[in-house]
Amino acid sequence: MLSALGFTTGCQTLGQHVASTPSLRQATDVTAVAVATSELQPPVPHSPSQKPRVQTVAYTEIDTESMDGEGDDSNEDDTPMSLRDAMSLEDSGTATVAEPIFLDSPVVDFGQSTGMTLEQFESLALQNNPTIAELVATTQKAAGYRTQVSLRANPSIGYQANQLADQGTDQHTFFISQTIVTANKLALNRSVLNESMRAQLFYLEAQKYRVATDIRVKFYDALAAQRRVQLIQEFQLVSDQGLEFAELRKRAEEGSQLDVVQAKVLKNEIDLQLRQAKVRFNAAWRELVAFAGTPQMAPTDLQGELPRNEVPMDWNSVAANIVVANPEYQAAQSRVTRARALICRHEVQPIPNLDVSLGSGYDNATDNGLINFQIGAPIPVFNKNQGNISAARAEYVRASREVERIENAIKARLATAAGDFDASLAAVDQYANDILPNAQEGLDLSEIAYKAGETNYVQVLIAQRTYFETNLQYIAAQALLGQARARIDGYVLTGSLDPVVDNSGDDSLRGLTFSQQ
Repeated sequence: MLSALGFTTGCQTLGQHVASTPSLRQATDVTAVAVATSELQPPVPHSPSQKPRVQTVAYTEIDTESMDGEGDDSNEDDTPMSLRDAMSLEDSGTATVAEPIFLDSPVVDFGQSTGMTLEQFESLALQNNPTIAELVATTQKAAGYRTQVSLRANPSIGYQANQLADQGTDQHTFFISQTIVTANKLALNRSVLNESMRAQLFYLEAQKYRVATDIRVKFYDALAAQRRVQLIQEFQLVSDQGLEFAELRKRAEEGSQLDVVQAKVLKNEIDLQLRQAKVRFNAAWRELVAFAGTPQMAPTDLQGELPRNEVPMDWNSVAANIVVANPEYQAAQSRVTRARALICRHEVQPIPNLDVSLGSGYDNATDNGLINFQIGAPIPVFNKNQGNISAARAEYVRASREVERIENAIKARLATAAGDFDASLAAVDQYANDILPNAQEGLDLSEIAYKAGETNYVQVLIAQRTYFETNLQYIAAQALLGQARARIDGYVLTGSLDPVVDNSGDDSLRGLTFSQQ
């Protein structure tokens, strides 16, 4: 009967719509591969020669078991007993997702260390960053909505009395009524919200990478600032000795006042740079502890080394792997899958639910019992949910294009990080192998020549200044190399303190299921 009225059972027009939309077909050729299946692409494993990605110290990888019940409208007790239960995903197979930890428990034991390491700052940030807790909460919201939209309607009971004014003919009936949901609407509701929760899980995983990446970038910035302070302090000793030596030579009438003045100028410049370096270190430290969620932490020594060498990368291979394994990209794919599930859900909406009522009572007029049975359904003559179906198809196109946009954005950010990596790697290699040794040799030769009376003190100052500046530039190149590598290892995800994305959804599909209007 339903077929004769022209109703569909869902998803039958999706293929026609895709075929009639060339731009959508192009969008789903490569970037929206997950539209035809709800399976998620697992992260691409790294070869033994590659360095591991960002250390996921705040969560572990788990395989969630596929859950039954999508094919029926059976009512289940879906109240989550834990966050892990709440965030388990339904799928035709298994999916690798992130399992959050309890954020109030320490991950790394700091012990009695005299300084702070990168791993300790990462642990602090993953425990204290408010966006992590926000996204855990939004994922729990999505789990709650997923449970709510799949619950069956409560039955109704009541009492009815007829012909009360006509004595002796009154009828009294007790009844029970129930709405029977057809076309598997509740399971389809659940599948839509399941993809919303899946996307939130990927947002949560992406946020953890953002936190770790920002901490690494800021740590290298602060570590380089600390190294600059130490280096300038070492040169300050050299400049003090140079000034004393110039004054001794002047008193011995072997030098001139000009040598003394130039030595003082160099010392003053180094003193100024030391003051500026300390200010920059304090600023870098405040920024680092702010990202770590501990802005009140007093400055202390940083334990770590700036990178001295790195292996050149094959950027075509890196780009291919970093896109498909990027949780931001995977979240966008989940949004496409959600849009497809939403089309399927809206297409079955015109199929009417059944309102069934059964009553039993007593008729005083006939002195006999009576039983009433009633069944009814709305007829979708005017409202066939055509507006929601059209909107869902448009959302499908938008979500597919969003996948393409995110893919291009990831590649653009990777291109910037790759340029910084290659440029800083070349600089570090050149400084370590050529520039610094030559600057050291030039300084040694100038001092020997000056002591032998073969050159004036100006040449010594020039050599000292050159050696000093090349060492500072070497530190800057090392910091840039470490920061570039951190961004690449973190899937070029940054912005750990930016507002989080809350696409947890709502329970509006439940209202649509039972309104039938």
